[in-house]
Amino acid sequence: MEAEVKEKRLIMDGSELIVESLARSGADVFIGYPITPANLLYSYSHERMPSFFAAPDEISTLQWMCGFATTGKFPVTASSFPGFALMLESINMAYMMELPMLIILVQRLGPATGSATCGAQGDLALLNGTISGGFSLPVISLSNMKDCWEMSNKAMKMAIDLRTPVVLLTSKEEIMTLASFAISQLPDVKKIERKFYSEGETFVPYKTNDSLVPEFLPVGNMKHQVRFTASTHDQKGIIQNISKEAIENTKRLEYKHRKNLEHHLYYEYDPQAGADTLLVSYGITASASREAVKLLRKQGEKVSLFIPKTLLPVSPKYFEIMDKYKKVVIAEENLSGQYKNILFGERGNKNVIGVNAIAEMITPARIMDAILSK
Repeated sequence: MEAEVKEKRLIMDGSELIVESLARSGADVFIGYPITPANLLYSYSHERMPSFFAAPDEISTLQWMCGFATTGKFPVTASSFPGFALMLESINMAYMMELPMLIILVQRLGPATGSATCGAQGDLALLNGTISGGFSLPVISLSNMKDCWEMSNKAMKMAIDLRTPVVLLTSKEEIMTLASFAISQLPDVKKIERKFYSEGETFVPYKTNDSLVPEFLPVGNMKHQVRFTASTHDQKGIIQNISKEAIENTKRLEYKHRKNLEHHLYYEYDPQAGADTLLVSYGITASASREAVKLLRKQGEKVSLFIPKTLLPVSPKYFEIMDKYKKVVIAEENLSGQYKNILFGERGNKNVIGVNAIAEMITPARIMDAILSK
């Protein structure tokens, strides 16, 4: 009989996994201003990232990130709502300039400064409206420790592939709580290779192909002129107000995310044969949802589980899954049911039930009660 191999386990938090994953994925620089509960990401990045810059505030943070991104570096920051609110204008700037970067948003209780030491899932509606004009800002959500490792890498790849800022959405409990974790569960994370324009023809900064994503060329090269602009512009990066070419280029910013969404679509779907009820959850509440489904199935109840990780833009695939069920229960730690409203509107759907909370995490028992209710 072979000797039993003991699984190596470590006590760690999600912040450490996120930072290590991004460092191995090839992130070049962390820029940030410390804010609770994102402080551990700031601290670990200071030790692990190739470069680290302590910004005087969150506005400077995003401006510096834009500067680094134009040189071909991949910048990362981490903040919570009060800091993220200060970043909004510069995020729009980076979005229009098509600069790849990652913003880790650690949710805490609001409104305003709220409580820095109480978690929440209250920022999704803000993210859905971050970009002026209602354009899609890609949002990847973490649901457990393994996601801290894997989804960080995938969020960075999404930002690079689509030339866009991406938000990695998490919350206080997910990134600050220490847990015993089996590192053997973690797959290898490889460095994400970046490709820059290398043709001999004149570089056109916003010219695209079928992918709708323009090739990237950093500033400072000695062969081609490079333009980045946050104003409405044509393919050459020349400000064109509302000319036909400029407006088509602006519309492309939305279309490129929709067109390439299937390549960056991540979710867990655990269907149970004969189930009429689907439980939908994300982020920190996904853990309670997994437990609720486990307990219900032990009781003989039939229920399926769906955990979206690419939260925004919303994929048509998600509706295909939800349309299979007579009853959909959406559990999220906010008062108004933000993801439910994004999916089904303010009017809602009589077959869709929200399980919500504020200033407290949702328990498996509350989820089970909603599923069992008639």
